[in-house]
Amino acid sequence: MAKFNTNDIRNVAIIGHSGSGKTATIEAMLWRAKATDRLGRVCDGNTVSDYDSEEIKRGISIGTSVVNLEWQGAKINLLDCPGFLGFAGEVSSALRVADAAIINIDAKSGMEVGTEIGWYNALEAGLPRAFFVNKCDDPDADFDKVFNQLREEFGNALCPVFIPIKEPNGTMMVDLKTMKCFRYLPNGERQEEEMTDSRREIAEKYEEIFMEAVAQTNEEMLEKFFEGERFSEEECENALHEGMIVGSIVPVWCGSSENMRGIYSILSSISKSFPRHTAKKTETDVNGNDVAIEKEGECKLFIFKTIADPFVGRVSFFKVMSGELKKDMVLKNVTTGQSEKFAKIFTICGKKQTEVESLACGDIGVISKLQNTNTNDTLCEKSDTEYAKIEFPEANMTMAIKVDSKDEDKVATAISKILDEDKTVKYENFVETGELLLKGIGDVHLDTVVCKLKNRYGVNVSLVTPKIAYRETIRKTISVEGKHKKQSGGAGQYGHVKITFSPSENDGLTFTTSVVGGEVPKGYFPAVEKGLQEAMAQGVMLGYPMVNLAADLTGGSYHDVDSNELSFKLAARLAYKELVNASPTLLEPIGTLKVSVPESMVGDVMGDLNKRRGRVLGMEPDAKRPKYTVVEAEVPKAEMVDYVIALRAMTQGRGNFTFHFVRYEEVPAQIASKVQPCSVDNH
Repeated sequence: MAKFNTNDIRNVAIIGHSGSGKTATIEAMLWRAKATDRLGRVCDGNTVSDYDSEEIKRGISIGTSVVNLEWQGAKINLLDCPGFLGFAGEVSSALRVADAAIINIDAKSGMEVGTEIGWYNALEAGLPRAFFVNKCDDPDADFDKVFNQLREEFGNALCPVFIPIKEPNGTMMVDLKTMKCFRYLPNGERQEEEMTDSRREIAEKYEEIFMEAVAQTNEEMLEKFFEGERFSEEECENALHEGMIVGSIVPVWCGSSENMRGIYSILSSISKSFPRHTAKKTETDVNGNDVAIEKEGECKLFIFKTIADPFVGRVSFFKVMSGELKKDMVLKNVTTGQSEKFAKIFTICGKKQTEVESLACGDIGVISKLQNTNTNDTLCEKSDTEYAKIEFPEANMTMAIKVDSKDEDKVATAISKILDEDKTVKYENFVETGELLLKGIGDVHLDTVVCKLKNRYGVNVSLVTPKIAYRETIRKTISVEGKHKKQSGGAGQYGHVKITFSPSENDGLTFTTSVVGGEVPKGYFPAVEKGLQEAMAQGVMLGYPMVNLAADLTGGSYHDVDSNELSFKLAARLAYKELVNASPTLLEPIGTLKVSVPESMVGDVMGDLNKRRGRVLGMEPDAKRPKYTVVEAEVPKAEMVDYVIALRAMTQGRGNFTFHFVRYEEVPAQIASKVQPCSVDNH
């Protein structure tokens, strides 16, 4: 591959709803640019970007892949992003290093949840946006309807650039920059057709929108527009470029990835109109400060993705944020403080790596076997710049895993490699319930993790509903005795305590003494306290840990010879068992839920929260998304196990939430009666 400078590099993320044809669009671009010798198809499992075995098996993208091609003197790096909501972390990674985003839309389905989510994700990332309305040659496609939907939802910045005209003998395509009409051949080549009156009549209503949009990018163009002069193709491309950067223009193309329609046009516009890395002039560091992008300055890299390849090892994807990366450079990892040598650097196209001598500012590459470098790390030649990190979505679905006994020794190592690769996966050995917990964004996400564990690392696990970490406490004050006495011929054991137990505001044990007259020597006080603390690991109702307990040692007795610390520990435990008469009750974890949903769905969400024993605390507009409302509530954790799936079904995937533990509360009697005894031995 030829060497490219910064001005010739374009980094474009392809995002959108699952099934809108993102991977197919990239395949069409690769084939049209002659970067591949065959047109891969998702259904055949032979695409360049979906090369992982899980992606081939499922027929969907589950990870962001990078491909590159050359078109009209430009190098275009395309980031193929998953559409399934469970893989949102991969989209976050791609948008962090992209310089623009194309949102794919199915011309038959129109605007879908993934369209909306893709728009707001790109907007939040500060990226120029464009749309590609795919499958426009389908008999059921309706470009007019889709375009109007987009303008109504996202505003008048949406600007048509390439439109379809349906005719009895096929679908024509019109380039509004030149007002030329094209028919597409099966091989993707296009031939110009006459712009008939009927075609012109359809095209002119879109041409007016296009001309008004590009005219407003500068005074000279606006003057030309008012004088009725036509813009040249070059002027249109430059206007699209300026408009995309400032956000006044969101171009809309149409086409058909499967039948190669519109691919030439959008590739040409990417090379001529899409912004380069230096268009934004600065990057942001971890403290929110601006850092200048310098093409000729110090080399600085940002690691945006890691793959844990079972054969090659760790493969790190990076973007050259500033300067030029050259082979054999030694860079310092600012995040870890370690140095890394870039002995071999590669560009990547799917799974194919091509070794290069250098990469210019703004380019994307990969390197394998960096020892001390992870996703979100910054590497520099000499400075301490650390770029803003990717903000990954929270893992809100938790499942327990059961491991085949023969794989118990391998599971921790295998999962650590998964964690290396996927920053939205969390893993915890939860001592309280004795379970291994796996957290992810959704059920499909966790299912792919389980499949990776099996297929890559030979570890067989299954997912089960996690147990809830309940607590126990008492509701009334009680005075009890505990006496431990043992005589077996030799030295005996004797301990006798009188304790008043009562509810406490403190979380654990509040231990006090009011012994008078030396009934229990002070030297045995710690033993009594320790005995109670050990006993509290297991409650007197269902065996869950005891909390909020106050114990006042009021008296007892001892033996000069037979008393010892162990005897008083055991006596304290005997006294503790009497708490069964202190009106014990079960406590459950309560968390604060913040759920963001469209305004029209607030009623459904609140009704569902009532069924989940939730208490709504308030509502407010979502600051990040117009027409969305954030509902805040307190909900028992036991009711949140399937909330990811329920909310997705309720809002068609539009809703998202965070949930954080705040405290324990008493479980209602009718619920407590159904709770199973604790199966973990806490002693």
